[in-house]
Amino acid sequence: KWIPEDVTEFILVGLSNNPETQQVLFAIFLVVYLLILAGNLLIIITILLDQNLHTPMYFFLSNLSFIDICHSTVTVPKMLADLLSTEKTISFEGCIAQMFFLHLFACTEIFLLTVMAYNRYVAICNPMHYLNVMNHKVCLLLAGTIWVGGTIHSLALIGMTIRLPFCGPKVVDNFFCDVPPVIKLACTDTYVIEVLIVSNSGLISVVCFMVLVVSYGVILASLHTRLAAGQHKALSTCAAHLTVVTLFLGHCIFIYSRPSTSFAEDKVVSVFFMAVTPLLNPIIYTLRNEDMKRALNKLLGWKVETKK
Repeated sequence: KWIPEDVTEFILVGLSNNPETQQVLFAIFLVVYLLILAGNLLIIITILLDQNLHTPMYFFLSNLSFIDICHSTVTVPKMLADLLSTEKTISFEGCIAQMFFLHLFACTEIFLLTVMAYNRYVAICNPMHYLNVMNHKVCLLLAGTIWVGGTIHSLALIGMTIRLPFCGPKVVDNFFCDVPPVIKLACTDTYVIEVLIVSNSGLISVVCFMVLVVSYGVILASLHTRLAAGQHKALSTCAAHLTVVTLFLGHCIFIYSRPSTSFAEDKVVSVFFMAVTPLLNPIIYTLRNEDMKRALNKLLGWKVETKK
C-alpha cells in the first residue's frame, strides 16, 4: 500500500517565471532593499547620536526602524535569490522559520504602532505630565511587552501550523511562506485553523486599527484648543504616524481578516507590505519631521531646509 511521504520542502510560485521580467524585478527590489537598510539604519544611528532625540517618541521610532529592517529581511533576500533561480524551493524548516519571524515582526510592529499612538496622545493631551507618564522605565516596559506579545502571537500560529500533516501538494502560491497559503497544502481539513487565524491575526489588526482611529479622533478634538503653531506640529506628527498605520494595517486586515482564499491582488498587497512600507517609513518620518531634519543635517553635514 502506498503511503504518502511527508513534505520536506515547498516550491514558491514567486512573482514571475519570465527570465527577463525576473531580472527587472531583481534590479528593482535590490535597490529597494538597500534603500530600506540605509534609510532605517540612518534613522537609528541619528537617534542614538543626537541627544536632543533621546525622547520617548524617537525611542519608539528607532524601534520601528529596527523592526522594519528585520521584517523586510525575513522575505526580501530570499525573494531576490529566487528571482535569479529557476527552482524556487524552500525547506520545510526554512518555511516554518520564515513564517515565525514574519508574524513575530509584523505583530510586534502592530503593537508598537499602537503604543506610538498612545505616546502621541499623552504628549498632546497631557503635555504637563508627559515626561512623568512616559518615563524611561515605562518606555522600556512597553517595548518589552510588545516583543513578548509578538512572540506569543507567532508561537500560537506556528504551533497550530506545524501540527498539520503535509504530504503533498507542496506549491505555495506566493513568493514567501505565510500561514494562509501554507495551511491550504495540509492533507486534512483546516477550517478550524482558518477560523482561529482570522480570530487571532485578523482580530488583532482590526482592534488595533480601531483603537488607533479612536485615539487620533481624541487627539484631533483636543487640538481645537491649541495655538496654530502647536496645531501644525502636532498634526504633522499625527499625519505621519497615521499614514504608516494605514499602510501597514491595511495589508494585515486585507490578508488575515478573511478565510484563506486567494485573490489576484494578494501578491501585489504582499509586495507593498514587505518592501514598500519599510521604505516609506523613513521617508515619511524624516520629510515630515523638523527635528529629524535638523539631526540629519548635523550628522551628515547636509544643508537640509527646515521650517522656522
